[in-house]
Amino acid sequence: MPSVKEQGAVYGNLLAYKQYTRPSAQRVFGQYSFRNKKGPKHHENVQRLLEILAINGKLTTWGMAKTHLSDTSNIRSQEKDYRRLLVGRMARGKHTMGLLDIGLVVKDGKNIQKAPADLYRLSLHGILYCLDVINLSEKDLEKMAEKYADVLPQIFGRWKYLKSMIGSDTDRLKSLASGMFMDNIQISNITALPIYELMTYLNVKYQNNFEQINEEDLADQISYWFYTNLLIPSKRSNTNESKQWKKLLDNDLALKKWYYKFVDEAISFYTNRFKQIKNLKS
Repeated sequence: MPSVKEQGAVYGNLLAYKQYTRPSAQRVFGQYSFRNKKGPKHHENVQRLLEILAINGKLTTWGMAKTHLSDTSNIRSQEKDYRRLLVGRMARGKHTMGLLDIGLVVKDGKNIQKAPADLYRLSLHGILYCLDVINLSEKDLEKMAEKYADVLPQIFGRWKYLKSMIGSDTDRLKSLASGMFMDNIQISNITALPIYELMTYLNVKYQNNFEQINEEDLADQISYWFYTNLLIPSKRSNTNESKQWKKLLDNDLALKKWYYKFVDEAISFYTNRFKQIKNLKS
């Protein structure tokens, strides 16, 4: 994956998404899908661009325009519009923030078939914003999972497997996209499972990445959140979440090894903290 500098955008951890990226994006680009609620034309244009990237993956601005236009002159005009949406623009001495400024889109290489042109795709924050606002169809969500399998490998790279095992519980990713970090103490009252402790450690693990995080680490943070959240009992299901969760991991040994490494880190963290508590009495 390209470095943060190469991506042309800077974004932070999940807390940064919740406290900065999501509210900023909703303010500038809309908090409702343009298909559900009429709003400024700018919101619709941005959301259409994000939808194109969601279902097509990496594209140049020319490639974005070609997805729904065939006339060359129209493509050229639309390409210029898309570029302005990506990088922002100056109007009346004021800079309007673009998708790169807020961190919803990143650069990912170049297309060198003709003149070199930047390739763009959704960032992980952009994926979350799409899940939260754009109201993608199930078919389009499957396309996004396929196109971004390498960006979010533990979830989108296993999407068909997850759908076959947990069905609509994959929607819990949308809960994260809506800003539900699940890091409050009330979780301890929901179940006897150590979900609160794991979520708290997840927050601690990435606490120094509020302003900037590399994409692999953010993908891990999102994925740890997702698989830990699956342990929370579902209101619409009578199944035993713990048994279903263990079955999910037992049938994918690579996934199990990856997640239990996080569990082992949490155990080590709390063991050391417990020692510090005991030292108070010594």
